Amino acid sequence: MVAAPEHKLAVIGLGYVGLPLALAFGAVRPVVGFDVDKLRVAELTAGTDRTNETSPAEISDATFLRYTSELRDLDECTCFIVAVPTPIDRHKQPDFNPLIRATRSIAPILRPGGLVIYESTVYPGATEEICVPVLEEISGLTYNVDFFVGYSPERINPGDKNHRLRNITKVTAGSTAAVADVVDQIYRQIITAGTHRAPSIKVAEAAKVIENTQRDLNIALMNELAILFRILEIDTDAVIKAAGTKWNFMPFRPGLVGGHCIGVDPYYLTHKAEAVGYIPEIILAGRRLNDRMGAYVVAQLVKAMTKRRIQVDGAHILIMGYTFKENCPDIRNTRVRDIVQELGEYNCVVEVYDPWVAATALEHEDTVTLIPYPKRGKYDGIIMAVAHDEFKQTGPAEIRSFGSQSHVFFDLKSVFEPKASDLRL
Repeated sequence: MVAAPEHKLAVIGLGYVGLPLALAFGAVRPVVGFDVDKLRVAELTAGTDRTNETSPAEISDATFLRYTSELRDLDECTCFIVAVPTPIDRHKQPDFNPLIRATRSIAPILRPGGLVIYESTVYPGATEEICVPVLEEISGLTYNVDFFVGYSPERINPGDKNHRLRNITKVTAGSTAAVADVVDQIYRQIITAGTHRAPSIKVAEAAKVIENTQRDLNIALMNELAILFRILEIDTDAVIKAAGTKWNFMPFRPGLVGGHCIGVDPYYLTHKAEAVGYIPEIILAGRRLNDRMGAYVVAQLVKAMTKRRIQVDGAHILIMGYTFKENCPDIRNTRVRDIVQELGEYNCVVEVYDPWVAATALEHEDTVTLIPYPKRGKYDGIIMAVAHDEFKQTGPAEIRSFGSQSHVFFDLKSVFEPKASDLRL
């Protein structure tokens, strides 16, 4: 097994997860950053990160990093860190295609003594069940004899400027005890918060997938409570603030659950559970509830508009925010999409305003009309779906000015005081 300092590193995938890794390593040791998106590689080479997750200073500090979209540039690499998406398909089943494609691309250049470390979120056992056989078949090498595998689950939180790669404890694991040591040593070069060495790859995989499953279930509970409190005519935000005065209360908030992690990872776990004959009732119940929240939001808006005798058919609706969370341009698995589609069922005319989203990011979103800024006095309904700082600074009075003489303002994130809006979740 090659020692950690002697490995020549490559990071496969330069998105939200891979780029911070490549930059961190590139500041202390030679590393090749690979991505199939040639435009992405060109932008990074020019010092631009379209995700806004890294700063120009971080890019310029990575003096040992070289970007490429050519596999031949990885020929001399002996350690490959794979950081590609693991989404779900329309049937809510794991989609391993990006992971398999990445694995197939590096398998031909894998050499004896080589190491492949996966960061992509998967179900427990997937790395060795899905990726390793591909590596063996294409490379002709034998697992844990000629090449080795590690796993270190990503913990990137898009838009979070406080919890960064370096100051988040990194879980590491390897296919043998010796490999686990090497993987741990590699990451300790860049992680100031320290590492936690898991006893096996399966444990590390399970640890990652339950982090987001736990959060998903807690948000599902708050969503169900928000539905109940609306029936009881109690303000959910006020309840959370009151309960939060107890030291051990966890202040999760209701809302849309999207993004590449929380709204996706539980399905990887439930897929594996069902494959071994266990039906994960609580996890699936939480997923079903969270996936229905977009329809619930629209139902509440329509009900409020009907009470005010605002015609729903043909109504102009403004949605403020389209990303899956505040202050980031990430629209992966955004559940705001559910609101747009549900409003379309009512034949509403929907416009979306989000200063964080580039028009090019919505080229394949046929149902979304992105506008540069809302018009005053135009909208019969306004939903502030994402709590971007820009919207907070705009304030309720300005947001109200976008509405027609009789309109409904739904402050989905409870950003403003209760009296400032007509509806809150």
